[in-house]
Amino acid sequence: MQQLGKILVFMGLMLVVVGALIWLLSGRLGWFGHLPGDIRIRRDNFYFFFPITSMLLLSALLSFLLWLFGKLLK
Repeated sequence: MQQLGKILVFMGLMLVVVGALIWLLSGRLGWFGHLPGDIRIRRDNFYFFFPITSMLLLSALLSFLLWLFGKLLK
């Protein structure tokens, strides 16, 4: 049970760090969400945005970081 608490605290701290980085770098990440493959549909009273490519890129990056942290913690 104590191990679960440590994992939850670690994940919470990681969320805070990632959130702070996104907040600080938001002006420099203008390309994110505008990659080829991201779906944007604009109509008169309708806007649909589905960032497929951006989310795949983010998923690959987070998977790599979690793999790296797992290797470092062992």
